[in-house]
Parts: sequence; structure tokens; C-alpha cells
Amino acid sequence: MIVKILTIALIVIAVYMGFKQGLAMISGKLEMIQMLGKLGMSNTAIMILGIVTLVSAVMIVIPQTFVWGNFLMAGTILLIMCLELFHGDIKGALIELPFMGLNLLIIFLNYPFKFS
Repeated sequence: MIVKILTIALIVIAVYMGFKQGLAMISGKLEMIQMLGKLGMSNTAIMILGIVTLVSAVMIVIPQTFVWGNFLMAGTILLIMCLELFHGDIKGALIELPFMGLNLLIIFLNYPFKFS
């Protein structure tokens, strides 16, 4: 029971962060444009990344697409980490690591409302 509550809390955190970051990318928040712009991403690429992030957040909530949504969100985080490493920003890549680990942990814990 405690594991299910923990999993639900982690899912809520991941979905909240996905929506927050996705909306920031789509709306073109200055901080997001600056961070991803220094990694060589254009405004169009940032908007597409925001849409993918929002879609992955929605997919996490749906039981049939739960795993794919987590993989997609972890993949977008991995993309950002790789770009940061490519540009020599090791600290930025390390900051992203726990967020990717969160999605992988959620996959490991499984969907909490699955009835066996």
C-alpha cells in the first residue's frame, strides 16, 4: 500500500513537471529559450520538444501508454543531457539526471492502479 502511494506521488510530480516544462517551452518563456538556445536549438525545435513533453505527460496518466510516456519523457531529458554534454555543460547534465531517473523509477514501480 505504501509503495502504491509513493508511486502515485512520483507520478504526480513527473506529470506536473512535464506539463510545467512543456508549457514553458511552447509559450516561449525567456528562461527556457535561453537555456535551450545556448544548446543550439531553434525556437521551432523548442516548441516541438515542448509538445513532445506535454504528450508524454498525458501518456503517463493513461494506463495503456504509461510505460511509453515515461520512456518518451526520459528520452527528451536524455536529449537535453546529451546536448548539454556536447556543449561542455557537465553541471547542467548532472542536474537533469535525477529527473530522468524519476521516470525510470516510475516504470520500475509500475502503474499503481493496475488490477491483477
